[in-house]
Amino acid sequence: MVRPCYIVVDPEHSGSISTRKLVIESAKLNVITAYSAAEAIETVKKYPAVDGVVCNTEVRDLPLRELVRAIKEINPRLPVIVVGPEYGRVQGAEIHVPSFEPKQLLDALQSLLPEKISAIIEHEDELREDEVSG
Repeated sequence: MVRPCYIVVDPEHSGSISTRKLVIESAKLNVITAYSAAEAIETVKKYPAVDGVVCNTEVRDLPLRELVRAIKEINPRLPVIVVGPEYGRVQGAEIHVPSFEPKQLLDALQSLLPEKISAIIEHEDELREDEVSG
């Protein structure tokens, strides 16, 4: 099984790790972190086969609509999920999650790749069954 991989774009804060990164990794998905819009663009170029990009609305080095446009220029089919307070829809983004609620983000990611997420859930269930019966 190849697990989905997402680039998470979150502003860098001293001594803290991205909450979105932790939420996505806790669902056993892979994450590559970019701490600025510029880094996100370079990361999408380096890893063009990722399954999506999760952008925090607080990224400040480039307007969000320009970041989404730049990502779409690199890979027009790459889904972009915008997470944070709603400032109006960001053109080009497939999904907007209006809060930092982990379940909403995971639901959004699941809607993009339901078969892959189902396979991960089934695998987790099998592991639990093996632990109980073992």
